[in-house]
Amino acid sequence: MKKSIFIIMLAMVVFSMPMLAQSVSVPLRFDKYYSYQEVVQAVKALNKAYPSLTKAVMLGKSDEGREIWALEINNPKTGKAADKSGVYVDANIHGNEIQAGEVALYFADYLLKNYGKLKQITEIVDRNAYYIIPVVNVDGRYHFFTDGNTMHSNRGLRLPKDDDRDGLFDEDFPDDLDGDGSICEMRKRDPNGQYKLDSEDPRIMVRVKNGEKGEWTLLGNEGLDNDGDGRVNEDSEGYVDPNRNWGYGWEPNYVQRGAGYYPFSGSGTRAVANYMNERPNIIVVYAFHNYGGMFLRGPGNKADGPLNPRDISVYDVLGENAEKIVPGYRYLISWKDLYSTYGDFTGFTSNVIGAYSFVGELFMGAQETYTNDDTKETEPTGFNNKGSIERNRERLKFNDHLAHGSLFKEWTPYKHPVYGDIEIGGWVKHSSRMPHTFMLPDLVHRNASAVIFAATQTPDISMEVFGAEKMGNNLYRINVRLKNKNAIPSMMFAAAKNKLYPKDMLKLSGGGVKIIAGGRLQDKYTKAASYKEFKPEVQFLTVPSYGMIEYTFVVSGKGKLTISYESRKANNVSKQISLSSI
Repeated sequence: MKKSIFIIMLAMVVFSMPMLAQSVSVPLRFDKYYSYQEVVQAVKALNKAYPSLTKAVMLGKSDEGREIWALEINNPKTGKAADKSGVYVDANIHGNEIQAGEVALYFADYLLKNYGKLKQITEIVDRNAYYIIPVVNVDGRYHFFTDGNTMHSNRGLRLPKDDDRDGLFDEDFPDDLDGDGSICEMRKRDPNGQYKLDSEDPRIMVRVKNGEKGEWTLLGNEGLDNDGDGRVNEDSEGYVDPNRNWGYGWEPNYVQRGAGYYPFSGSGTRAVANYMNERPNIIVVYAFHNYGGMFLRGPGNKADGPLNPRDISVYDVLGENAEKIVPGYRYLISWKDLYSTYGDFTGFTSNVIGAYSFVGELFMGAQETYTNDDTKETEPTGFNNKGSIERNRERLKFNDHLAHGSLFKEWTPYKHPVYGDIEIGGWVKHSSRMPHTFMLPDLVHRNASAVIFAATQTPDISMEVFGAEKMGNNLYRINVRLKNKNAIPSMMFAAAKNKLYPKDMLKLSGGGVKIIAGGRLQDKYTKAASYKEFKPEVQFLTVPSYGMIEYTFVVSGKGKLTISYESRKANNVSKQISLSSI
């Protein structure tokens, strides 16, 4: 009998495994937040559904050994990925910034499901290669879903750190005392406390004025004194900020909090850096975070100096259009309009990878409204109980009438082993920094559309041979024009100035053909040119945004001449002409 029951149970487990594996289906849905395990399933499901267009790449593992996955999109019928402009999107570098991962997943899902259906999507998938990492900080996302958390916790890398300097590491986390999955706040009745209840909504704690009698004391986040040192929650998960740990402009912890002991000390940041370095065609980068409604460009700090003016003009095209695509979001300069950062990701991608780079800060708390006054200026929402009383009242009405109570935990009595009779309540972990799931579809579509616009503006180089003429016996003049119809040049101007990597090459070759002279054509009417002294058959150049560049060559010989343009970050082009036909 026992053996039969065991066999039945084993069969149930075996047959349930395929069902679990298929729990994430394609096309994906965006009225929910995917856990870390579901994100991995989603990447694999997209790859399985679109095998001819995608690759699922496990690029490395985290500090706790979790896999970091990328989905690559490329149409091999239109060329190798490495020969096309690369568009890179990542998200969730901070573990608690959940909706950022949904934007990256939506972007991939949208491109794939609309390929062959929408003309613009088909064109940009055929023309570019895409590298999408939905979750960079996989440990943070995993623990955010699995453990009790605030909306702010599990942000950094989980590298052990002795926060309270007692010789122990990460031994006093906040505790989910009531087991509801969120770390909320604790309060205790206290006639000498600094807080009282709001007269209109008793869920709101209001600081008393001088001379006014208090009613409550706020005790901080849920937790216990796990290490018996008389303090609560003082040694949580080790903190290295994965967006301050990169190998460009890095500064130590006394300058930049969260920098870590050295650049790339996090396994995940090293893995992503290696992945990007192996894909030198990346020319556009979008890194999605989770709060503020901003598209941020560098520099990250004033010391880096201003960007090249011609690069700024490219950023302006992308940023100003992003503002129109996502109403209310602002296109800003990181250090000037927000705050200075050192060792940040987009500093690395723009100055080492050589890519136009944006940070997308998602969601505006001011969108959580409950009003019929269209002219009312909604104050920016602070996290948790910060911000004005009026704003918090409205936000709680939003919770009551649109989120139906899911964003705020009502204050509930609890018997604490140290504090005695207390109450636990406040904003839950899936609030404040992220939208309710009914708002998610609009957020992911608009932000993915900002990336799609950038993808339409990657360099699109064409070649024209013009003004070919016979100059004498077996001697010919050949003019070549390279044109770029889009906003993004073939190479960042700063990258060219700083010699970050070799410029594009225009090369002439052919059996029985000799290149006598070659150089930049300055005036096609007078045929004035700046000729290169050595190896005239190879010219180094960049093709500007919305522009062109012209070269002239004097060649001798007979037969066919091959003219080829090669670029690290733009499409390659070649033509072949017969000298005898000139």
